[in-house]
Amino acid sequence: MKLNYKSIFTAIALMTFGANANAGLVFDWYAGANASLGGAMVYSSNNRFNNHSQSYGAVFGMDFPVVRFEAEYNYVDSEHLDMSLAMGNAYVKLPGYAVINPYIGVGVGILLNAKTDYHTVNIDPNVAYQGMLGATISIPTLPFKIDVEGRALLAPEMYSVTNQTFHAMQYDARVKLRYIF
Repeated sequence: MKLNYKSIFTAIALMTFGANANAGLVFDWYAGANASLGGAMVYSSNNRFNNHSQSYGAVFGMDFPVVRFEAEYNYVDSEHLDMSLAMGNAYVKLPGYAVINPYIGVGVGILLNAKTDYHTVNIDPNVAYQGMLGATISIPTLPFKIDVEGRALLAPEMYSVTNQTFHAMQYDARVKLRYIF
């Protein structure tokens, strides 16, 4: 079998130097999209409503060697509850391997709007919190990263009806695709 040395050197050069141009900077900018499946719950001290949910979102952030910060928009869609949220997230990267790196994160933001079928109410913007645990999968020589995570989101005191305060909780398994600029 004859080997074409020019093509071997070309392949090695592409694999070595084909990474993004910002690799020497202290941090990388990224943008991405996410999708998830899970469950949503609206509850008070007397009532509890559960159903399946899915969410979609977009992120924009900065990736440092040990931490990551991002701004996130999420739309949560379930049978009886729809929410739009804007969140600010911070992640700490845990020791891992060259291709797979685990992380833990927290987020705080605002519930922009929500609609529920259980009660006819207007929901004012309110604070929301979330916690994430996952792993980042790096694709060698390409400027893409895939995050696989579990997330729990809490929107306390979402609305009040007849002296009952209702809260919302959403928990899901999420996949996020990020493009590194």
